[in-house]
Amino acid sequence: MSQAVFEKITALFDAGQARYRIMAHTPVRTSEEAARVRGIALSQGARAMVCRVKHTSKQHSYVLAVLPADQQLDFGKVATAVGGKKASLATPEEAQALTDCEMGAVPPLSFNSELLLIVDLSLASRHDEVSFNAGLRERSITIATEDYLRIVAPRFETII
Repeated sequence: MSQAVFEKITALFDAGQARYRIMAHTPVRTSEEAARVRGIALSQGARAMVCRVKHTSKQHSYVLAVLPADQQLDFGKVATAVGGKKASLATPEEAQALTDCEMGAVPPLSFNSELLLIVDLSLASRHDEVSFNAGLRERSITIATEDYLRIVAPRFETII
């Protein structure tokens, strides 16, 4: 769906001299399918979820929550992390507008100032490499975890 996002990611990683590789595969929709086609443990995947956080009855914000793919997101912790009252998944339309990607292809990077990137602390220590869909359901990137974290410079929170 978004070749442009894929190209932004690879340009960013190239500029940061990251150690990464690209894998083309059949289109996948879930983290479990992605782990199978990549031949990796589910826990090595970086799941990116676009969340809508309610602050007041008239104010909300968006968060791109990134966590190990074998874990479940705690929406309450996401809301608390950004001073909100409640968090939920963004609608597919909101996610598309914020990321230029279909749900299931959203990478763990934000190129939108309205989408705050938050990474669960556990992602940093579980594996030497993380893998994710790179804006396209049929293309994945596997990158050294330390390079990913150095380049995207996320805000760390406990969100699982």
